[in-house]
This record gives sequence, C-alpha cells and structure tokens, in this order.
Amino acid sequence: MAEHPHAALVRRGYAAFSAGDVDTLRGMMTSDCTHHVPGSHPLSGDMKGIDAVLDYYGQLAAQTNGTMRVELRDAFVDGRGHVMSVHQVTAERGGKKIDMAGGIVFRIVGDKITDLDECVADMAASDDFWA
Repeated sequence: MAEHPHAALVRRGYAAFSAGDVDTLRGMMTSDCTHHVPGSHPLSGDMKGIDAVLDYYGQLAAQTNGTMRVELRDAFVDGRGHVMSVHQVTAERGGKKIDMAGGIVFRIVGDKITDLDECVADMAASDDFWA
C-alpha cells in the first residue's frame, strides 16, 4: 500500500530538517506558516512566517552546537489535511542532556505545510533544558 502523500511530505520534512536542508524546508511550507513551540523558555512561542520558522530551526542547531537529533518514529494521517508525528529528540546544551519523546501536529493545505503544533512528553524537562 502506498503511503499517504501528507505522511510522505512530513517524512521528507523530517529528513530535510535532519540534513539542515533549509531550501527543501522552505519549499515545503507556506510563506505564512506558523510553528507553535510549547513551554515557557526563551525559544517557546509562535514562530510566524517561513523566515521566523527557519530561524527557529537554526537557533535549535546553534543552541545545541549541532548535537540535536530528531528521529521520526511514526506519522499518522486523517485524510483531511492533518498529520500527527511522533519522534524522539536528543541534544546536549550547556552541560544538560535531553532524550525525550515528542510530536508535531501538522496542518497541510494542498501540498504545503501551513501550521505546526509541537508537543513534548515532559514540559518541565523541556523548559529546564532550553532555559
């Protein structure tokens, strides 16, 4: 059975993120996309617009000295423009380590990502890591 195109889009996005392929990511998202980052740390909030989203991704790499890894575990579709991903994040920052499950709820219109709602398994641990 062929993979749903929305799940395939998300898988390509994770691969591009992992490779630092900003051009591919830019082509996959609408110019007004928003990435919602949970928590109460300096990187949390709503990154509005493709440039702000890509800048956020750059900050993740810079803040972790390139140690951040995100391994996509699964992607679930609803056939109505939503994909729910499940992933594992590992990174080191300022003497701290994180190894945590998380996910993103993607909203897709046509063949472009318009919205990303990030979720984490442990909000307190995430806030502590990024603080």
